[in-house]
Amino acid sequence: MMKKKSISASKASLIFFLCQMISALDVPLDLSQPPTITQQSPKDYIVDPRENIVIQCEAKGKPPPSFSWTRNGTHFDIDKDAQVTMKPNSGTLVVNIMNGVKAEAYEGVYQCTARNERGAAISNNIVIRPSRSPLWTKEKLEPNHVREGDSLVLNCRPPVGLPPPIIFWMDNAFQRLPQSERVSQGLNGDLYFSNVQPEDTREDYICYARFNHTQTIQQKQPISVKVFSTKPVTERPPVLLTPTGSTSNKVELRGNVLLLECIAAGLPTPVIRWIKEGGELPANRTFFENFKKTLKIIDVSEADSGNYKCIARNILGSTHHVISVTVKASPYWITAPRNLVLSPGEDGTLICRANGNPKPSISWLTNGVPIAIAPEDPSRKVDGDTIIFSAVQERSSAVYQCNASNEYGYLLANAFVNVLAEPPRILTPANKLYQVIADSPALIDCAYFGSPKPEIEWFKGVKGSILRGNEYVFHDNGTLEIPVAQKDSTGTYTCVARNKLGKTQNEVQLEVKDPTMIIKQPEYKVIQRSSQASFECIIKHDPTLIPTVIWLKDNNELPDDERFLVGKDNLTIMNVTDKDDGTYTCIVNTTLDSVSASAVLTVVARPNPPLDLELTGQLERSIELSWVPGEENNSPITNFVIEYEDGLHEPGVWHYQTEVPGSQTTVQLKLSPYVNYSFRVIAVNEIGRSQPSEPSEQYLTKSANPDENPSNVQGIGSEPDNLVITWESLKGFQSNGPGLQYKVSWRQKDVDDEWTSVVVANVSKYIVSGTPTFVPYEIKVQALNDLGYAPEPSEVIGHSGEDLPMVAPGNVQVHVINSTLAKVHWDPVPLKSVRGHLQGYKVYYWKVQSLSKRTKRHVEKKILTFRGNKTFGMLPGLEPYSSYKLNVRVVNGKGEGPASPDKMFKTPEGVPSSPSFLKITNPTLDSLTLEWGSPTHPNGVLTSYILKFQPINNTHELGPLVEIRIPANESSLILKNLNYSTRYKFYFNAQTSVGSGSQITEEAVTIMDEAMASRQVDIATQGWFIGLMCAVALLILILLIVCFIRRNKGGKYPVKEKEDAHADPEIQPMKEDDGTFGEYSDAEDHKPLKKGSRTPSDRTVKKEDSDDSLVDYGEGVNGQFNEDGSFIGQYSGKKEKEPAEGNESSEAPSPVNAMNSFV
Repeated sequence: MMKKKSISASKASLIFFLCQMISALDVPLDLSQPPTITQQSPKDYIVDPRENIVIQCEAKGKPPPSFSWTRNGTHFDIDKDAQVTMKPNSGTLVVNIMNGVKAEAYEGVYQCTARNERGAAISNNIVIRPSRSPLWTKEKLEPNHVREGDSLVLNCRPPVGLPPPIIFWMDNAFQRLPQSERVSQGLNGDLYFSNVQPEDTREDYICYARFNHTQTIQQKQPISVKVFSTKPVTERPPVLLTPTGSTSNKVELRGNVLLLECIAAGLPTPVIRWIKEGGELPANRTFFENFKKTLKIIDVSEADSGNYKCIARNILGSTHHVISVTVKASPYWITAPRNLVLSPGEDGTLICRANGNPKPSISWLTNGVPIAIAPEDPSRKVDGDTIIFSAVQERSSAVYQCNASNEYGYLLANAFVNVLAEPPRILTPANKLYQVIADSPALIDCAYFGSPKPEIEWFKGVKGSILRGNEYVFHDNGTLEIPVAQKDSTGTYTCVARNKLGKTQNEVQLEVKDPTMIIKQPEYKVIQRSSQASFECIIKHDPTLIPTVIWLKDNNELPDDERFLVGKDNLTIMNVTDKDDGTYTCIVNTTLDSVSASAVLTVVARPNPPLDLELTGQLERSIELSWVPGEENNSPITNFVIEYEDGLHEPGVWHYQTEVPGSQTTVQLKLSPYVNYSFRVIAVNEIGRSQPSEPSEQYLTKSANPDENPSNVQGIGSEPDNLVITWESLKGFQSNGPGLQYKVSWRQKDVDDEWTSVVVANVSKYIVSGTPTFVPYEIKVQALNDLGYAPEPSEVIGHSGEDLPMVAPGNVQVHVINSTLAKVHWDPVPLKSVRGHLQGYKVYYWKVQSLSKRTKRHVEKKILTFRGNKTFGMLPGLEPYSSYKLNVRVVNGKGEGPASPDKMFKTPEGVPSSPSFLKITNPTLDSLTLEWGSPTHPNGVLTSYILKFQPINNTHELGPLVEIRIPANESSLILKNLNYSTRYKFYFNAQTSVGSGSQITEEAVTIMDEAMASRQVDIATQGWFIGLMCAVALLILILLIVCFIRRNKGGKYPVKEKEDAHADPEIQPMKEDDGTFGEYSDAEDHKPLKKGSRTPSDRTVKKEDSDDSLVDYGEGVNGQFNEDGSFIGQYSGKKEKEPAEGNESSEAPSPVNAMNSFV
C-alpha cells in the first residue's frame, strides 16, 4: 500500500519547492469556478495626498468576474464620479486628484465585490486615509535657566500627523545632538537630562519631526538652555522622570514590539536595570536600547504578560517603577477555510477557526450576504465555525466568507464550494526533465485535477511495478519524493491519476548527478604586510555540469583591485595590505547545487607607534611615564621598550632605559640628577619593532653630588720610574651636575706615607713620575662637581714601571725521555730580581748536529714559553740520534732576562725513515737487479736492510713471502733463480739497533725467453724488415699512379675489387706468432694491478717526511702536557730553510723498464 504524507513543517527545505506546485484544489482556468480575490489593498491604507489614489482589487474566476464597490457601507456608483475610474478587466479603482480634488474627499471605508454566475467574493474593508504633516503651532519659548547638577526635560510635543512622525534633536548646523547615559531622547520625543553640566549651555536645542509618507521635515523653534554653577554641586539619589509614580500599565498586541521606558534623574547619573518579576526576560527576543533606558521585546505573545520592573541606581541610592504588561491579541487563524471542489453527490466541510484575546466571534456569509438572510441550500448546515455539506448538487456552488472579529480587529477569508464532474487531468508537462544531486531529495511533480479527487499512483520504467515502500514519500498534491536519491534512481517515472470518470498518465525523466565537492579548501593564512597570499579552491564535479567559481571577501564581491588575481582554482593577493584582512569564501555553483568553503586571512605587521606619552608624578629621582598603545596589527604586543635622550649632554642620542610587558602602559622610571630627559616608547610584537613614538615633553632634573666614582681604575707604569693611573670617565648624565672633576690619590703600599692627591678635569689618565722601579701603590680616584664629592672610592693596587730581569735561572737539568722528547728542569729566580710581573720562562733550544752523519747544520733555534712560575717543561719534536743545546730565561712585562749557560744533551737512536728510492732494472729470464738509496733520516747507525718479495699470479693472488737481510753498506742487489714471465712484489726497509723503519714497495716482471727479448730489441733495425717496408710503399705508389691515369682516360680499373680479391700478404695484420710485439699482449699482462701498487715510471719512491712536528705539543696550538712533567709550553720558534742532508738520485728508465711499465 502506498504511503501518503502531508508536507511537514519539519521539512523546511522542501516547503518552498512544494509551495510552487499547483494544489489539487486549484481549478484549471478553463473550468467553471467561483471568483477568488487574488490582490487587494491593505486594510489600513494611508495614501499620499499629492498623488492619485489607487485601491487595488484583483480576482480570477470562470467566467471572468465583474466588480462592484461599496463606500462606507453603501453602493459606490463609479459611473457618477468623473474622478474615479476602474481599470479594464480588473476591479482596481483609480481616483484622480490632479484636477484640484482633495484626497480628504475620498476618505472612507471601501469594499470590493467580485461576482460571476457561480458566486461572489468580497475584499476586506479598506480604510482610506490621506497622510498628514501639520506645522508646529507657534509658541513663545522662554530660556531654561538650570542649576548645575539638576535634571531637565525639553519638551518636543510634535504635531499629530498620519502616520506619527519620527523625532530627533539637532542644532542650527544640522548636527545631531550627542546623547549618552546622562542625556537621551524619550519615546515621546522629549529630551531628558539626568543632570545638567556647564557644557549643556547652548541656544539651539531644536526638535525636528520627519513625516516619511510625505517626505517632509518640520522644525520646532530653538530652545535655549543656560546652566549656572553653584559650589559645591549637590549629589542627589535617583528620581524617575518617566514614567511617574511607582506603577503603570501597558497593553500590547500579540506579535507587536513591546517598548518599555524608564528615564531617571540623579547625580551621579543613575544606571538602569530591568527585571521581570517572577520570571526571566525572554531570551533571543529581548534587547536594550537608549543606554538601557528602553526595554524592547519583539514578537510578544500572551506569555510575555507580567510585571516588569526598572531599577535606577547610583552611589546615593535607588528607585524603581513597575509596569504591568498585558498582551492582548487581535484574531489570528488556527484553521482558515479552504476552497472545496466536490463532485455531485459528494460531502464536504468548510472549517473556520481563529483565536485571539478576547476570543473572537465567528460569522458566516455566502456570496457577500450574511448566511442567515441568504437563499437557503438544503445541502448545507452551519455548525458554529463549521459548515457541513451533504450530497451537493451543481447549484450548491457559491463563495462563503468567514469573519472572525474582536475589539482589536477582524479576519475575513473567502472560500468557494465548486461542484464539478471532471475526469482526471495531469497539469505537469509531459517528459519534463528533473535533475538532482546524489544523496539529496528528489521531488517529482504530478500536478493534477479532477472531480471527484483522483487517486495518484507512481511507476518507474515503461513496464515497472507500482512504487511502494519507505524509500518513497507520496504527497497529497501528487508529488513523489525520493528522500535520498542515488545514481540508480535515474530513469523514467510514470504518474497515473484516476477517478470514477476516467484515468490519465504522464511520464517524466529523472537524472541524478554527482555532487560538486571542494577537494582542497582554502586554508587559514597569517601573512605579513606587503607579502603575497594565496588561497586554493580545487573542485570535483559531475562532468555534465558546468561549474562557476566565485570568490567573496566578507560575503561581498572582491575589491576592484588589480592586486587580486583569480585563477582557475586559486585566488592570489599581491602586496597584501591591512585592508585585505578578512574572510575569503570560494563559492562553486552549478545549476543544481552550490558548495562553499571559507578561510580567514589575518594580515600582521609590526605594531604602530605608541601615542600620547604623558609624564606624571615628577620627583627628583623618579617619574611616571604613561602611553596609549598603537594598533597591534593582528599580532599582540609582547613588550614596550623605553628609551631616553639627554638633551643637556648628548642631544639626538637615544639610550635604552628599560622595557615592560605588553600589557603594561605605565612605568615608574629612575632618574639621574642634572639630566634634561625626553622619553620615547617602542612597541614590539612577533613581527618586529614599531617606529619610535613621538618624544615626550622634556624634564630637567636638579643637580646633586655625584653618586658614583670612575670605574676600571688601574695603575701600571710605562717606564721604570713612573706610575700611570687610568680610569673610565663618568658619562654626562653620571656627573649629576656641572663642573665634573676627578681627585686622583696615591701612596706607596706598605710604607708609612701620606696620600698624595691632585684634582684634574676632562682627562682619564694621570702620570706620577720619579717612582722606584716596580713597587706597589695604593690608588683611588674620586669624582666631584660644583655641589660636592661622590662617596669615598675604593682603593686599588697598582705598580710602578717594570725593568728587565737581572738574574738567569740556575741549575738547568735535562732528562731525555725518548728519541724525540726531553724534559727540562730549572731553579726559579728570586722574585726581587724579576723587577716586574713574572710572566714565565722561555726555553731556547736548537740542534747542533746529527750523530749519524757527523755534519753540522744551520742552527734553527726554537722557543718554548712556560707561563707563570713553572720550573720544568717538555721539549717535543726532537730528532733522534742528535746533539742539542738549550738555555732558559725569565720573562716579565718588560722583556727577557739574561740566558742561563747553554746545556748540551743528546737524543738516542730511533728507527730510520724509508729508503730514499728503490729501482728495479735489467730484467732477464730468471733475475732482476735492485738498486736503492739510503734513508734520508737514518736516525741512528744503520745495521742492515730487509728485502721481502713474493710472486703475483694471474688472479692477483700473492705467493709465499721470501725475506733477505742485506748489509747496511750495500746499495744494489741481483736477485737470481726467479721464475720467468712472473710478476713480483717487493717490500724494502732499513734497520737500526732500535728497529725497522717504514718500507717502500715496488713491482717488476721477468721476461719469457732470450730470443723474444732479442727480437723485441732488434727487429726495427733488421735490413730485411726495412726492405719489406720499402717494397710495400713502392707498390702502393705504382697502383695509385695507374688508377689515376686510367680514370683520366675515362676507363675503369677496379682497384678496390682486385685488392680485395688479391690482398697482398705483406700488408696483412701481423699475427701473434710473427715475433714483433705480441709476446707482451697476454691477458695476464693486461690485467690491471691492484690499486696503489703502481709506482712512478722512474721506479723511484719519494721519501716520506717523518719529522716530528712541534705543533702537536705547543701551547696555544694543539697539544699540551699536564702537571706530571709533561709539556705545557708553547712553540714560538721561527723555522729557517736548511740544506738537504744526503743525496737523492734518480735514473732515467731503460727501454726494458719502459716496456715493463707499459705492460
